[in-house]
Amino acid sequence: MNGASREALATARESLDALTDSTSVDGSALAEGLASVTALLNREVSLRRVLTDPAQAGEAKAQLVSRLLSGQISGETLDLVSGMVRSRWSRSRDLVDALEELTATADLSSAQHAGVLDDVEDELFRFGRIAESHPNLRAALSDKAATPSAKAGLLRSLLGGKVNPVTERLVVRLVTAPRGRSLEQGLDSLSKLAAARRDRMVAVVTSAVPLTDGQKQRLGGVLARLYGREMHLNLDVDPEVLGGISVRVGDEVIDGTVASRLDEATRRMAG
Repeated sequence: MNGASREALATARESLDALTDSTSVDGSALAEGLASVTALLNREVSLRRVLTDPAQAGEAKAQLVSRLLSGQISGETLDLVSGMVRSRWSRSRDLVDALEELTATADLSSAQHAGVLDDVEDELFRFGRIAESHPNLRAALSDKAATPSAKAGLLRSLLGGKVNPVTERLVVRLVTAPRGRSLEQGLDSLSKLAAARRDRMVAVVTSAVPLTDGQKQRLGGVLARLYGREMHLNLDVDPEVLGGISVRVGDEVIDGTVASRLDEATRRMAG
C-alpha cells in the first residue's frame, strides 16, 4: 500500500491493538465480524467504491456502514470498520486488503493472549508442507470448480480436533477466499503476521535430520544476532539435503547443505 492507504492501515492497526489489548473483547469474535465485512466488500464492488470515495465525507460513509451493519456485527467491530471508512484510501481494494489483514491479526491476537501463538505458527507451517507434499490435496483446495463450502468441509475433516481452532479458522478463510493468492503466498503472509505479533522474523530451516533443542537454540541465537531481531524457526526435514542446513529469511537464503555444495562442485567441473 502507498500514501493514504498506508496511513489508514497504520491507524486501523492501532485501533485493533487497542481493542485486542482489552480483556473484555473476544478476539475470535472480532475476527469473525471483520471476516464477514471483508467478504461483503469483496463481493459488493459498488459499495466498496462508495466507502472509499474521497469525494464523500468520512462521517457520511461511517453512517452508511452503521445503517448497513448495525445489529449484524458487534459494536467493537462496527466502531473499527466505521473508523476505517472515515480514513482516506488510495484504492478501493486497499480497504478490503486491510480488513483481511485485521481479521487474521485479531485471531492471532487471541492465540497470543491464550499462550498458543507458537503452536499456531508451527501448525500453519506444517499445513503448508503437507499440502506441498500431497499434490491431490493441493489441487482439491485450489480447484476453482469446487464450492467454498466443499473446501471448508474438506479442511475441517482434515484439521478438526488436530490443530488449534485459530489455525483451522485461518486456513479455512485462506482457502475459501484466496482473493487471487496462491496457498503458499497466503500461508507466508499469515506466518509473517504471526511473527509480527512479537516483533520477530521467520526463518525457514531445512535439515537432513531433526535438530536437537540445543541446536535450535544456538541457531536461533546466531540468527537473532545476525538480523538484529528475535527469530521464529520453522523447521523442515528433507533427507535429500544430505547434511548441513539451509536457512531462508525472507528472500535471503543461507545454504550450507551438502547437496548444494555437491551441486556447486558439479557445475564447476562441467564448466
